[in-house]
Parts: sequence; C-alpha cells; structure tokens
Amino acid sequence: MTASGSAQLENITGARQELTVVLPVRLLRLPNWPGGPFSFELGSRRTDAQTRSTYFAPASARALYGAPGRPCRWHLPLDVKQDGMHLLGMELLRAATARNPEHALAVLHMTVERPLLPVLRALAGRRPDLAEEPLTGPFDPAGLLAGIADVRDPNAPFALARPYSIAFMAPTQQHAPALRTGPEGTLPATADRWLWQLASRSTPQDFPLPPETASDQFKDAVRISADWSALVLRQGAAFLGHRPDTGAGDFFEFGALHSRTVYLDALLLGSLQRDHIDELTDELSEVFNSPRLARRVAALERNIAVFRSTYWRQHLTAHGAANDLLLAFQNQHRLPARFAEILAEAADYSRLVQTQESQQISGALGILTILGLPLGTALSILQVLGDNSATHLLIALGLSVAATAAVLTTRYGRLVLSSLRGGIDKT
Repeated sequence: MTASGSAQLENITGARQELTVVLPVRLLRLPNWPGGPFSFELGSRRTDAQTRSTYFAPASARALYGAPGRPCRWHLPLDVKQDGMHLLGMELLRAATARNPEHALAVLHMTVERPLLPVLRALAGRRPDLAEEPLTGPFDPAGLLAGIADVRDPNAPFALARPYSIAFMAPTQQHAPALRTGPEGTLPATADRWLWQLASRSTPQDFPLPPETASDQFKDAVRISADWSALVLRQGAAFLGHRPDTGAGDFFEFGALHSRTVYLDALLLGSLQRDHIDELTDELSEVFNSPRLARRVAALERNIAVFRSTYWRQHLTAHGAANDLLLAFQNQHRLPARFAEILAEAADYSRLVQTQESQQISGALGILTILGLPLGTALSILQVLGDNSATHLLIALGLSVAATAAVLTTRYGRLVLSSLRGGIDKT
C-alpha cells in the first residue's frame, strides 16, 4: 500500500469497530465475579457458556469454560468510557500449568468510536507519544484487576511483550479499498492490506512488507464468507468487512458478536496450547539438569499426556471458521511442528532411560553371578565331601571373596561395575 493509503486507514473510523485485548496475568485469588464467559446478547440470542459449548468439542469446552460447578472463567460487566473508547466488560480465564498454577489470561472487551488503527499501533508500542497509550487511566488493567491478578509480573514465562488484540471493523460506503466491486465481485488488493495492517497493528512505515513476499502474508487470510475476512498473526488478529455496514439489524452485528465470542474462544484455546507447549519445551531443556533422569522423563511424559488429552485439539467444531482460525494461530506459532518435536525428543529420552535401566538390570545380574558362582561352588564341594567344619567353611568363604575380587578386575567385571554404577547415577 502507498503512504497515502496508509494515512487514509489511520484516519478512518469504521461503521462498527470492536476491540478485544488479551493479556497474561498472575492470578492472586479467584474473583467473586459471575462464572462463565462474558455473555453478549443479540435479540433472543445469548452467548453464555451453555450456548458456546454447542460449538465446541467437549474437551475444548471444558478447557475454555470449566466443568459444571467448577468454572475456570469469570466475567465482570463494566461501563467505562474515555477518548472515544468504551469498556464493556472483562473476563479472566484460568490457564494454570504444571509449573505456573497462577497463570491466567485477562480479556478486555471494548468498542472504539475513533480511528482504530492508531489504537492498535499504540497497543503494539508504536505510538508517537505516551499520551496515546489506550490501557491507561480507567482502562488500566492493574487498577481493574487490583487484588485479583497481577499484570506486572516480569518473571512470568508466558508474558507477551504486548497484549494480543482482536480487532473487528465493518466499513461504510466510503471505504472503497475494503469493499468488493459487487455482490459477487472480487476483492481489491487493498482489502487484504487493510486487513494485514489491522492484524499486525502497523503501517507500511512501521513494517514495510517486501513486495516479493507480500502475497505470503495474505495467503492465510480466512474468507469467512463473501461479506468478511479474518487474518491471524502472532501478536494480533483482525476481522474486516467487505460490504457497507447498514447499521442496526445488519449481519455485521452477528459478525461482531462471533468475533467476541466463538472466534475469540478459538484464539484463546490456541493461546493455552502455546503456553503449555512453551512449558513443555522448557522441561525438555532441563531434563539433564538433575541426576534423576528416569523420574524427570516420567514426569515429562505425564505432562505431555495431560496436555494432549486436555488442550491439544486441531479440530474444534463442525463450524469451519473457528477451526480455520485455530489452525491459523497454531501455524503462526508453529505449534504442530513444535509439539511433534517435543514428542520425538521425549521418545528419545524414554529410550535412553530404558537403555540405562536395562544396563542396570544386566549389571545387577552380573554382580549376582560373580558373587554367587564362587561361593556356590565352594559350598557345593564342602557338601559333597560331607565336611561340616566351621574352619573349612570360613576358608571357603575367603577363597570365594578372593575369586570374586579377581573376576571383578577382569574386563567383564569392570564392565559389570560400570553398567551398574551408570544406572544408579542416572535414575
């Protein structure tokens, strides 16, 4: 896009603009908020946990909403306005891991009534001055979550450099760069460029795309329908309409609802998967930091099994768009490839432990053979001779010990001792 096109988007306010901000926090205590996700209403439709659960496989629904009587998600309606932004409410999703039981994700739901791209650029740290920081004053998460969660935890392993944003923008008739040429017309190239700017929270001046690879940035765009598209990147996602929003009663009311609920939940599940894979990667890197290799590998395999059965889903629902968004998030973070590497590396460590255990067992059997053979032979000779003398028995025992010591000095004896010692040191 040209510089003028970029400036145009920076000054554009869409007919309908929604913003969802996700940031990692450290949960200090369970909130006394209502259980379940933030419930939006559209006509007779209410997007509570029960309704949303029908879109997801049971395991995914439990990870996102909890089990009956044991919620893992809470919400708080709010009504805070400042500088053309309106905070509608917030959520907390408990995202505990084996090493970080206090890990959680905070979600802020906003509407924006001023140009959206500058707000997104400020969230990404690309603001020209501190005055444009959107999460300050009444929108400061530290104040909103005071006593419930800590948002300033520099040691949190999953803390992102900047909050993750999910932007929704429906255009007006004047926003031709985002519109199809007709009901069945093609999209102009500028539509995907707008979509990329909203998802990447940047302009070509912030991050100029190389013309040779620009098309690669747009190939993963999800065409939800002819009316709108989505793009998922590492630090943000965006939904952009491709026909004018006619106002109340328009389809984009339903589209905005989905971007805040079902599609948000698909991306939240991707975040949970990313955090657990990050932790499993850390565990793999520390396997040899302890002499108790077998125990470390057993704990690692258990954590992998728990993650696989609880969180690792690549098929969410029969509704294709949510699946496509989850797959796009996973691909951006290379989650399938990383998890495959984790499984392969864990299998290597498991084989190493099995080999060491086999060596230990073989060493123990070798020791029993070396100790038992001379002693057994001496006692058998005395028994055959009918010799019951205690003196002769002690002499036989002494000779057995000497024979055993002699055998242990041989190559076979040293190999047995080495195998046994190695197995004991590493288990």
